[in-house]
Amino acid sequence: MSIIKLVKKAQKGDDKAFLKLFQQYEKDIYRMAYVYVKNEDDALDIVQEVAYRSFKRIETLKKPEYLKAWLIRITISCAIDCIKENKKVVQLKFENEKFMKLEGEDISLSISLNQLLNELNKDEKSVIILRFYEDYSFKEIAELLNIPLGTSKSILYRALQKLRKQAKEADICE
Repeated sequence: MSIIKLVKKAQKGDDKAFLKLFQQYEKDIYRMAYVYVKNEDDALDIVQEVAYRSFKRIETLKKPEYLKAWLIRITISCAIDCIKENKKVVQLKFENEKFMKLEGEDISLSISLNQLLNELNKDEKSVIILRFYEDYSFKEIAELLNIPLGTSKSILYRALQKLRKQAKEADICE
């Protein structure tokens, strides 16, 4: 059954249709949450909160074809709320590598890049993650974050400049 049909059924109150939809994007939601909070328990809590919020507000989704973008937007919002609530620093644990797509990569470099990302403000971090980790276009990023297209581009380039400067200072790259 197509996503659009499932969304319409879910909007009419079909719990099973909503569950099918949510299960299709659950891994993406978890991955996005984990990138923000870097903690398995908090990421799972965020997935649960996204399920609750999206279930309660599924009828507000105007364009069913943007379901994934809508869910990712809710995920980012929940992750930022979680970070604000916790205000804690969580060290990256090596047993969680599989969630960060580290297979075949230099782990120490990935940890350094992760630390550099944490130095960015939330908008810069969101744009970098959406662009390079989730492979969204500038237009999709602008829609997800509810910002103008030009702003998404300028945030990305500003963030990349900061990352380059920090990487040089930390002597991570050549």
